[in-house]
Amino acid sequence: MDRRKLGKFISSAAFPAIIIAIVLLALLFRREIGAVFSSRERLQSWIDQFGALGPLMFIGVQVFQVVVFIVPGEVTQLAGGYLFGVWGGILYSLVGITIGSAFNFYLARLLGISFVEGLFKPSQVERFESVISSGRARVGFFLLFLIPGIPKDILCYVAGLSRIGFLSFLLISMGGRLPGVVGSAVIGSSAARSNWVVTIVVTGIAVLLFVLGLLFRNRLHALVERVMHRGEGDDGDPEQQKF
Repeated sequence: MDRRKLGKFISSAAFPAIIIAIVLLALLFRREIGAVFSSRERLQSWIDQFGALGPLMFIGVQVFQVVVFIVPGEVTQLAGGYLFGVWGGILYSLVGITIGSAFNFYLARLLGISFVEGLFKPSQVERFESVISSGRARVGFFLLFLIPGIPKDILCYVAGLSRIGFLSFLLISMGGRLPGVVGSAVIGSSAARSNWVVTIVVTGIAVLLFVLGLLFRNRLHALVERVMHRGEGDDGDPEQQKF
């Protein structure tokens, strides 16, 4: 089976099967899951029972969220701040996001565009074609990761189709995600300590930025494209973007 056929098979069968299995497990253990998440104390107790492995459990959940992208990343990032405080939440979220993003990047690079278009609508992938083919791909990806409302998990897969190097991708994706991760950790930590003033203020700012990102997403995307093409002649061969 060649790469294209393998990509189509995995995207059409394996991924939906994973989602169905997750839904069935969630329904089967809905009472237990509901009991764990019914209060901060119970959730904290559930994490604490793993002892030193508690942070590893959370990192695993964060990796899962990035790979199975139907789960909003903000949920797990808020939980990180809620359970481990600001610095712990930021650290464990970034570790999990890095591992998950690396997995998505290499999976797309291995299986190709047919696999990525099987996960997402071809029109969604086409929106990022100029980033993939641009000699300034690093600049374009950083700006897109930075914009609230742009689907970051799609970007991880799309980056795997580009000429961008793996190290560049990790630095760019983490740098672009960092403001959102920090904000979520602050909100979660403040809520855990019942510091409602900070919680409401930071949440308000985050919601405002997210809404603005959604409303002006097309304009911002067009701006990113102009920024990339403006310096196209200065960056030289796209192959030199890899390191």
